[in-house]
Amino acid sequence: MKKTFGIKEEDVQYHDRPGAYLIAVRNGCLAAVRTPKGYFLPGGGIDSGETCEQCIIRECMEEIGCPVEIDGFFCSAETYCHHSELGYFHPIQYYYFGRIGKKTAEPLETDHSFHWVPEREIEWKLNIEQQIWAVKKYFEALLPAMKGCYNYE
Repeated sequence: MKKTFGIKEEDVQYHDRPGAYLIAVRNGCLAAVRTPKGYFLPGGGIDSGETCEQCIIRECMEEIGCPVEIDGFFCSAETYCHHSELGYFHPIQYYYFGRIGKKTAEPLETDHSFHWVPEREIEWKLNIEQQIWAVKKYFEALLPAMKGCYNYE
């Protein structure tokens, strides 16, 4: 499953930025990272030579000090937009699902904190339209079939 947000303008050079993110749910709440800019899914930009899974593992340790278990790929989304600092911007985000482990280290990014966000608050807490869409699709597609499993109840 893939979705495109925004409209790609012709004859414009976009700054592509691939990223990988984890959708983790426990007791009906979504794992989220709170930053000075708002709430986001755990994850971030993919470094050169890094796989999506490696990116998620690294970013989760840097942002929240927690190891993760990645169960699989879920969907992707991209946006064509104009960023105030980067100009024409094209974030390409890959979403995986899995679990967050217990904190094993202090996060390297000290202005980030880990939170479990109740499902009813996701739409107004998450800051990126792409991530809201992916999480809604995850709840719609996977969670009804997983009720009673390890990551829901």
